[in-house]
Amino acid sequence: MSEHIQQQIETDDEQEIHLRDYLQVIRKRANIIVTVLVLAVLISIIRAYTAVPLYSASTDVLIERNYGTRGLDQDYYRYEPEFLDTQAQIITSVNVGRRVVKELDLTGRYRSLIMPEQKAVEPSLLSRLKKTVRGWFSGVVSFFSSAENATTTANDMLVQSMAGMEPLSEEDQFARMISGGLFVSPVPDTKIVSISYSHENPVIAKLVTNAVVKAYMDEMLEIKLASTSYSLQWMSSKAEQEREKLERAERALQQYMRDNDLVTVENSLSVTPEKLNEFSSQLSRAESERKDLESLLKQIREAGTDTDKLETIPVFAENKVLKDLREKVYKARQSITELSKKFGPKHPTMIKANEELSNLQKERRFEVQRIVSSTENAYELADSKARNLEELIAETKTEMLDMNEKFIQYSILKREVDSSRVLYDTLQTSIKKEGVTDQSQSVNIWVVREADLPIAPSSPNKRRSLLIGLALGLFGGIGLAFLVEYLDNTIKSETELERRYGIPVLGSVVHLGKAKENIESYIIQQPLSPLAESYRLVRSSLLLSSAEKPPGVILVTSMMQGEGKTVTSVNLARILAQGGKKVLIVDCDLRRPRMHTIFALRNESGLSSFLSGNSDKAIIGAIPGENIALLTSGPKPPNPAELLASKKMEELLDLVRQRFDFVLLDSPPVQTVTDSLALSRVADGTIVVVRFGKTTYDMLNGGIKKLTDVRGHILGFVLNGLKTRDARGYYYGYSSSYASDEA
Repeated sequence: MSEHIQQQIETDDEQEIHLRDYLQVIRKRANIIVTVLVLAVLISIIRAYTAVPLYSASTDVLIERNYGTRGLDQDYYRYEPEFLDTQAQIITSVNVGRRVVKELDLTGRYRSLIMPEQKAVEPSLLSRLKKTVRGWFSGVVSFFSSAENATTTANDMLVQSMAGMEPLSEEDQFARMISGGLFVSPVPDTKIVSISYSHENPVIAKLVTNAVVKAYMDEMLEIKLASTSYSLQWMSSKAEQEREKLERAERALQQYMRDNDLVTVENSLSVTPEKLNEFSSQLSRAESERKDLESLLKQIREAGTDTDKLETIPVFAENKVLKDLREKVYKARQSITELSKKFGPKHPTMIKANEELSNLQKERRFEVQRIVSSTENAYELADSKARNLEELIAETKTEMLDMNEKFIQYSILKREVDSSRVLYDTLQTSIKKEGVTDQSQSVNIWVVREADLPIAPSSPNKRRSLLIGLALGLFGGIGLAFLVEYLDNTIKSETELERRYGIPVLGSVVHLGKAKENIESYIIQQPLSPLAESYRLVRSSLLLSSAEKPPGVILVTSMMQGEGKTVTSVNLARILAQGGKKVLIVDCDLRRPRMHTIFALRNESGLSSFLSGNSDKAIIGAIPGENIALLTSGPKPPNPAELLASKKMEELLDLVRQRFDFVLLDSPPVQTVTDSLALSRVADGTIVVVRFGKTTYDMLNGGIKKLTDVRGHILGFVLNGLKTRDARGYYYGYSSSYASDEA
């Protein structure tokens, strides 16, 4: 069990989330969503009704790259996604803005329309806030700048201050204003670009929009002319340098060829590789032949003088003379066999037949020896041929290395001549080309539609602003709600508890609400309420928690204070007593006892008195009208943990087991003191009370680890304070069915 719990604590796998979980989060965090939604809508309304109306004028311009005569060839047309983006950056550049300012004389003729005189009005709260933040930020920057500049010279400080404080001219201010107000958007699937400009005055919007197109054309022409002029100047200078370099390289190459007779060497270089390749091929064939003959000789030597074994070798077996001799020997032997049936061994016919057989065998051995000698001679010849070829290849390689050494410098000089000639020819061609096309535009620009005088303002769009505010508020509120839910690490589910720790949840106790404060006596006053049913469910689970019999001594604890362990002890005792069981509550919280207050009993003597030896008997008080007894905590001792872990505590529990069916030990929280850990070792089981929406998994991880480390037997969890709206349908039936009983 402990290994499983530890593994579940260390491994936090992500659980599948259903749609009802999302709806539950939205309903739970509805206040956050509504607040964000209302704020977003209010801000949208304020901005829509307080913004200055702007008029927008737009013109359509066809922009395409000029390929010149190359444009007649379809191969030159290619997809350039960055082309229109580049042109858009040029259109919105400050240089184009300056041309518009000069063209329309905006600093003089239209100055009052572009930049009207500001009236002395009381700044708004937002303006004052911006000014305050800007002033604070400037002060911080000035402080660090002064500390850094303390080590610089006076001249550096003067240069920095002049560069930082130099104001923009009025023309530059107008140009930046125009550039910032331009909006360039390509028309999809075309080469047309829409250029628009917005201003408070519709006339200015129209004039600036049309003037931008002309300024853009002039800027592109100036870019082309400046680029061509610089290119021609640079290429002319570079061509002169390359011409001189080419002449020097050609002279050096010619002198080197004369000194080293490189014409002959070049021919040798073309012949020698072919000769080397031929020698290599012959050597491969010779080595192959030598290896074959060597293998054949090895077989012959292994056969030795055994003629029959030699004749199994292919070169002997395929020899025509040996074939004929083998047939004659075979016939001679057959003849001797037939004659031996008629004549004796000394008969002249037999003697003659044997002599013929002997002669044939001699001829056979002679022929075998002749083939062996022939094979050895062939091997020696092949070996000699291979060695000769190796010597020829070595001599040829040496000759090639000598030739290559002489040819290296030639190749270097020749490459230098070739590269200089190519570069020089390219520069001459480019100079001629630039001279012909220096007056042509690299980009073709045509005005498809001029800007008209706008009649109605383009912004603010109140309806769109309201819809955007509504959408942003709704999605922002939902996102914030899920963020808060994600950061909430508290316990909110029975299923999650059981999945993480592998420990059953004995039951969930519903939350009464602020109106029902006396929760300790509520189940007596309302025995059919959802709260009473919650504890009955806990009782049923507790009675079934052990295989043989229910646990007798039960420790009730929690992770932190205020999670409801004392109330759980009281109500669980009453529910157990209602079933006819004798129940004893032992107040083991010797630091902050509450049981005597709940049951209105005196606490002059109790558990601490018995454990410390100040009393011979543990005074157990009966609760009037209930089948419950209580052993109060007694006076607060200086060493509660030592008393609870003493031998007398075990003796006391052994005594009360005999008198009571159930003994409930109400103990301090696990995370604050060690009292509960000492009691968990002597109890039959431990009930851990966790508070819905308050107890975090981090607290529970540490507490469960402490209990498992001391080998405490955990019976299960009691999820306390479960609200009806968060119960996921567990207690809806109770709320509706027993509403009349609670009333």
